[in-house]
Amino acid sequence: MTDTQTQTHDEPHQNGLGTRLNWLRAAVLGANDGVVSTAGLVVGVAGATDDRAALLTAGLAGLLAGSMSMAAGEYVSVSTQRDSEKAALATEKRELEETPEAELVELTGLLEAKGLSAKVAREAAVQLTERDALRAHAEVELGIDPDELTNPWHAAGASFLAFTVGALLPLLAIVLPPPSVRLAVTVVSVLAALALTGWWSARLGDAAVGRAVLRNMGGGAVAMAVTYGAGALLGAAGI
Repeated sequence: MTDTQTQTHDEPHQNGLGTRLNWLRAAVLGANDGVVSTAGLVVGVAGATDDRAALLTAGLAGLLAGSMSMAAGEYVSVSTQRDSEKAALATEKRELEETPEAELVELTGLLEAKGLSAKVAREAAVQLTERDALRAHAEVELGIDPDELTNPWHAAGASFLAFTVGALLPLLAIVLPPPSVRLAVTVVSVLAALALTGWWSARLGDAAVGRAVLRNMGGGAVAMAVTYGAGALLGAAGI
């Protein structure tokens, strides 16, 4: 077997790959949001007070509020997408019942647009229609797998879990160490976590790793600096 054949054989199949990558990216981004938002919150409170109970309360409140917000937002978003997919499938089913020949011509044209000759496209369209007309149109025309519609509960649960995992790091880093080093431990831990999520997101998107890592760390550093400064000013003012 030649090298070219080996490379072609080893390439990942696209069916379902895009969906899995989107889920992975969403998990990385959710964890990243948990790290940054919770770190900004607890570091801001640390600028105003070193009371462990206050830091723990603020961190837990931020974790719960953020994770619930992420889950609710993802549920609403994916529910809308699922409703749109179901509506498109219902429309396609009705069109297949009312104008089957026109739909066959449409499917043939779509297959031709993918590079098939007119004759082969027609034969393929006929065979696909005879096997499962709705599935053929759903996949070729709409880009939808009728058996794998997006699940809002899965999306909400994944977002909740990813955010929670990310938020736990700065929360534990700010409350567990002694007061003299807790801020330094938190900043270093957060920057390390952001470097990891930046690297991971870049690898998933096949992008430049160095730029993604620096951008991620820079954003987190700015967020912590701003909130710490605000907390310090409020603490100095006795608010």
